[in-house]
Amino acid sequence: QVQLVESGGGLVQAGGSLRLSCAASGRTFTSYTMGWFRQAPGKEREFVAARAWSGGSTYYADSVKGRFTISRDNAKNTMYLQMNSLKPEDTAVYYCAAAVRSLISVATTTPERYNYWGQGTQVTVSS
Repeated sequence: QVQLVESGGGLVQAGGSLRLSCAASGRTFTSYTMGWFRQAPGKEREFVAARAWSGGSTYYADSVKGRFTISRDNAKNTMYLQMNSLKPEDTAVYYCAAAVRSLISVATTTPERYNYWGQGTQVTVSS
């Protein structure tokens, strides 16, 4: 059974940095696309970034391009989201997600296309 567990959220001042982690288990993820989404209060869940677990394909939302970087550590079976130059509008619950790579591409931004989700981690950016 696929399990995704996020960590690394917290409170940070605007301009600061955080690194989120997503520990993945229950499957070999080499054939999966991994994504990060976020959801702010009163708003719909939105796409942040995605990458193929194997290979270098990545895709970012325009709002985070140049500030966020998605990466993974094969040995630890963990995906990361490095977030720099954080803004108050980045405040949200951040979710890790996974989907079979043959079914979606890294440019798939629709949450419903992802099959597996973590529980989320809160990121709060103060001004």
